[in-house]
Amino acid sequence: MKQAVGLVTIFTGDGKGKTTAAIGVAVRAALNRQYAAVTQFLKGGGYTGELFAAAYLEPFFTIRQFGYGCPIAADIRSGEQKCDKCGLCFRENRKMENGYAQQALRYARELLAGRAPDVLVLDEVSHALRHKLIEEADIVDLIMSRPRHTSIVLTGRQMPASLLAMADIITECQAVKHPIRQGIDARRGVEY
Repeated sequence: MKQAVGLVTIFTGDGKGKTTAAIGVAVRAALNRQYAAVTQFLKGGGYTGELFAAAYLEPFFTIRQFGYGCPIAADIRSGEQKCDKCGLCFRENRKMENGYAQQALRYARELLAGRAPDVLVLDEVSHALRHKLIEEADIVDLIMSRPRHTSIVLTGRQMPASLLAMADIITECQAVKHPIRQGIDARRGVEY
């Protein structure tokens, strides 16, 4: 069977669903026995549902987080606690000296240089770009130098115009209605 040409897909916008959509693309690929790798920029909670999915989809699905790990992640994972929205993870992730975004970029490059995935998700890459933790030119180079068969999926708010111009598919997620406006907090298995 002839290998398909990889495309560039972007999920952006201020609404919910960007990561969910990207994970859906990766899971679909894995279920079709294609190798899908997810690199999460500036995420390190360790308790989101997509991390649990990886065990069921091995060896076709991998996911790695590059970000500050929540100190109560184990209790959140077990259901004993909920995120208390202290903001520590956001503050730590944005510190250049922690190098989380650089680590994620390096890992993505390693993936493409090795057993290049059929689908590579760069989750929240625009967040790392917006905070100037990595250079836009590095992401452009990553996209341009990928193997022909590799599809790249980028997520995040305020995606740079240069990346939008490179995309084959762009979906903008827009918040029309969300339960958080009614005081309903994020729910395990749905929002995380």
